[in-house]
Amino acid sequence: MPNTVLIIGASRGLGLGLAKQFASDGWQVIATVRDPQRADELKAVANIRIEALDIDDVAGVDALAQRLSGTPLDLLYINAGISGSRQLSADNATGKDVSQLFMTNAIAPVRLAKRMLPLINPQAGVITFMSSIMGSVETGPGMGMPLYGASKAALNHLTRTFVAELGEGTQITVLSMHPGWVKTDMGGEEAPLDIETSCRGMVEQVTHAAGRGGHRFIDYQGEQLPW
Repeated sequence: MPNTVLIIGASRGLGLGLAKQFASDGWQVIATVRDPQRADELKAVANIRIEALDIDDVAGVDALAQRLSGTPLDLLYINAGISGSRQLSADNATGKDVSQLFMTNAIAPVRLAKRMLPLINPQAGVITFMSSIMGSVETGPGMGMPLYGASKAALNHLTRTFVAELGEGTQITVLSMHPGWVKTDMGGEEAPLDIETSCRGMVEQVTHAAGRGGHRFIDYQGEQLPW
């Protein structure tokens, strides 16, 4: 039986790249998108099951968990997130801006992970949260997009809390992953990494992590990052 991965947020960019890489490596891929009608490139990839999901929609997450009931997952890769405006800062952000950023980037991913936990392989399963070096409290400040970075720092904190709640006896591995500076809508054309290189590295790291347990904050090359 091939390994099964559920990728949350796969219509474009890194999520789409991950879906392609896992599929080419022989994984059974389940990929979520907010609007299946706007996922033509994902649909073109062979052997991918596409599910509709808005990560912020609690009822939608529950419905997805019901649809996947009985489907064991070797990997849950939570990629969905938003960047917000590049100019967004503590000076100009509205309550709505902050609520959306932190709900989508920090709270919703951990809530989804908890909901999907019963489906994860308890012996060698991996849960990966797409984080960012910008979320490092030590090195992130000064990189720009401070509220985006703060939302990823919040994700890292909530992820560590999630891992603590799993208990010391768990064999599930949790990764907080920095994909590198990648040529995406958010990363921009000046970024040095292409999507394929980043995704190939991330898939290698996730595969290597299976069965190791623990929680690590790493980049696509496996380098440990400071919290």
